[in-house]
Amino acid sequence: MAKEQLQVLNALDGAKTQWYHFTAIIIAGMGFFTDAYDLFCISLVTKLLGRLYYTEPGSPTPGTLPSNVSAAVNGVAFCGTLAGQIFFGWLGDKMGRKRVYGMTLMLMVLCSIASGLSFGKEANGVMATLCFFRFWLGFGIGGDYPLSATIMSEYANKKTRGAFIAAVFAMQGFGILAGGMVAIVVSSVFKARYPAPAYEDNPGLSTIPQADFVWRMILMFGALPAALTYYWRMKMPETARYTALVAKNAKQAAADMSKVLQVDLEAEPEKVQPKAQGNDFGLFSRQFVRRHGLHLLGTTSTWFLLDIAFYSQNLFQKDVFTAIGWIPKAKTMNAIEELYRIGRAQTLIALCSTVPGYWFTVALIDKIGRFAIQLMGFFFMTVFMFALAIPYHHWTLPDNRLGFVIMYSLTFFFANFGPNATTFVVPAEIFPARLRSTCHGISAAAGKAGAMVGAFGFLYAANGIGVRKVLIILGVINFLGMVFTFLVPESKGRSLEEMSGENEEENAA
Repeated sequence: MAKEQLQVLNALDGAKTQWYHFTAIIIAGMGFFTDAYDLFCISLVTKLLGRLYYTEPGSPTPGTLPSNVSAAVNGVAFCGTLAGQIFFGWLGDKMGRKRVYGMTLMLMVLCSIASGLSFGKEANGVMATLCFFRFWLGFGIGGDYPLSATIMSEYANKKTRGAFIAAVFAMQGFGILAGGMVAIVVSSVFKARYPAPAYEDNPGLSTIPQADFVWRMILMFGALPAALTYYWRMKMPETARYTALVAKNAKQAAADMSKVLQVDLEAEPEKVQPKAQGNDFGLFSRQFVRRHGLHLLGTTSTWFLLDIAFYSQNLFQKDVFTAIGWIPKAKTMNAIEELYRIGRAQTLIALCSTVPGYWFTVALIDKIGRFAIQLMGFFFMTVFMFALAIPYHHWTLPDNRLGFVIMYSLTFFFANFGPNATTFVVPAEIFPARLRSTCHGISAAAGKAGAMVGAFGFLYAANGIGVRKVLIILGVINFLGMVFTFLVPESKGRSLEEMSGENEEENAA
């Protein structure tokens, strides 16, 4: 059996890049497009939700979400994502990647639609149901992380594996970009159809009743790309590595891969041998800790630290832009105009820094390696955070605001041409096949724990200690990420079995 398995795996490692690889990137990547759209579109509409449901008659400024409600609306999807990453990561190793893949996508479609249909007209009812559905939306999104990464790593060849996994993740950038663009289009249509005065001119008329449809449409759009790829996900065969190494069916693995990768493999009748004693260690065994304990600590800690910085920057960039005056004060605009300005700012940042950063990683990850990209990314994120924080007053002056936006954009660029991509790629490469999805899910869940710290912590910290001190804290966090990167091994150009030690297991078997 070992021999037959190795024949399939060697064929995969050496397979030429072909059309099926790109199909797999698109199918897995559309899940990530949807993930990013769903997670970040909420930050576009929170100001509008505040105006709709929390404006008090006679107030000199438009309503805003109370701190606890804002933190819940922004952060509840991350709680669901964390739970989904661990649960579906474990399930992907138990039931197979393909069988679980469709479940996560349907959950995302249904909960995107349900989020937009949040019940009632009173603030409490709408916010409670919105949070409920966004938790389950996050649960589905969570499953997409370990499954997409694992499927792509197990399909890819040695030479371009990093680029393929990074390309799946890079679809996040297009999802964030799409969020801003959908907000611009929807708000432009409603702005043209229903003109309204600024809040300071007429508070009552500045928020049109039809604005309630605007945020619902933006949230529900996330169901569309996920629904479009469901059929193709269901047609994908199980990965050969799962079939051969976990399900112990080398014949089926050879047959599947012969069909999709146009690799000439003989589906010889295999003789299933019992697992070699001592090589079937589990996640909580002493042997796992000895072989992969430091690796798991490295992947979890770096992802945790990165996401504190990355998500706090992303979710609250509108507050930063308002603080430095890049977006006008809320009372000088009507509700739809404010949404339009926020959407335009997010689109500009995504277009100029977020999307290019991802694709720089795709282009270079198999040339300069995961370790170098991650270390460089954390280093420059640290530098730019301190460059923004130390002379913070200088950046708030009207003449220097453009410089602030450029520096802030560069932190996004080096997050994506850096640890935001590599923390996703590496856990899909360095762990054994039978634990790969689980370990990726645990690493990703640590990241989402960091995102929750960013989502909840940044909000209270910015109100309590000010933006400048928060930027200094984020700089220190990025520096710690650089330190923990030294626990993560380089996987460039090496087979998955070599990285995980499964070659040794097969020889022992």
